[in-house]
Amino acid sequence: MGGAWARASKALKTIGLLGGSFNPAHGGHRRISLFVLKALGLDEVWWLVSPGNPLKPKEDMAPLGARLASAARQARGTRIVPTAIERELGTRYTVDTLRALQRRYPRHRFVWLMGSDNLAQLHRWRDWRGIARTMPIAVIARPGYDGAARASLAGAWLSRYRRTAASLRHRAGWSAPALIYLRFDPDSRSATAIRRADPDWARRYAGKAQRDRLTHHPVDPDIA
Repeated sequence: MGGAWARASKALKTIGLLGGSFNPAHGGHRRISLFVLKALGLDEVWWLVSPGNPLKPKEDMAPLGARLASAARQARGTRIVPTAIERELGTRYTVDTLRALQRRYPRHRFVWLMGSDNLAQLHRWRDWRGIARTMPIAVIARPGYDGAARASLAGAWLSRYRRTAASLRHRAGWSAPALIYLRFDPDSRSATAIRRADPDWARRYAGKAQRDRLTHHPVDPDIA
């Protein structure tokens, strides 16, 4: 039985999904994704560059095309795949995106990636229990948020489903709900600080054609 699973697993891709505005993408995103690739033994990490985050204000948000271009630049030479597939799927909320990706890529196994700051507010997300039941969740520690994350409604509910990173090496580890905590050295870089230091960063990507690395469809760099 174990041999059959091992052979079947070679035909499957294991994918970490990291969602966000990437406004802009930066070295902190790259560093944490490379860490997760190794820690969880994944084939790829997909950066889901969001058309619009319902929990974030729209002001100061660069066009989707510019944000995707900044992500593509940071992902060069890695197994990180930036994509604007949410726009193509027509999904607005995470729970809908995750389910749509599972339908579109039935031969892939997915794990949702989030920082402990997001786990602390996960109970505010639409159908957060539905997210937890869709695929495993790996939470990356962020200084100052771990206590709030564990004490939050979602953190407390998910605590009964704690697993180790090694569990993803086996078929049973991909069932959900499942919560995996990952320790990570702090990275002080932030998109907010980059925008303050360089408010015109998005202009560098204006007018440059690009192609989505996941869907292979062309993306207008100036598209909102």
